[in-house]
Amino acid sequence: MADTIWQEIARTVAAEFTDVTDVEQLTRLILRLLLAAVLGGLLGLERERVGKAAGVRTHMLVSLGAALFVLVPQQAGTEPGDLTRVIQGVVAGVGFLCAGTILKTTGENDVKGLTTAAGIWLTAAIGMAAGLGREMTAVLSTLLALGILSLEGPVRRSLRRNKASAKEPDHDV
Repeated sequence: MADTIWQEIARTVAAEFTDVTDVEQLTRLILRLLLAAVLGGLLGLERERVGKAAGVRTHMLVSLGAALFVLVPQQAGTEPGDLTRVIQGVVAGVGFLCAGTILKTTGENDVKGLTTAAGIWLTAAIGMAAGLGREMTAVLSTLLALGILSLEGPVRRSLRRNKASAKEPDHDV
């Protein structure tokens, strides 16, 4: 009798792991989830490098979670129309997470965390692209985001210098 119970438990456990039926599907699953985590990590690394609180782990988890949210329904055979509702839910949920990173301080135009929120939101979109099998779109979006984030500081400093030099009085008159 005890043998039969353990055999039944073993069969049940084995049946629970049948969502990946072949090597091709396993490879696809690993590639998509790993790519989502790595791309999110790259964005998080850049944010951590400039001292932002939402760094590598946060971005990796957001990207991996977004990929998983679209990958599981896809594996289950969800119709494309139904998958759009999953995507809407992820976008709204991540938007709620992002709202927690935005702080308005006492100054009229003093708002902190907008770039962090936008970065987390974009990281979720990149994760969804990877999860949906749009790997090149995910990679190109990440590269573009890294370019934007790395150029933002120098462009802003240049604009401040130009603005400051424009305010200096003309002593040649």
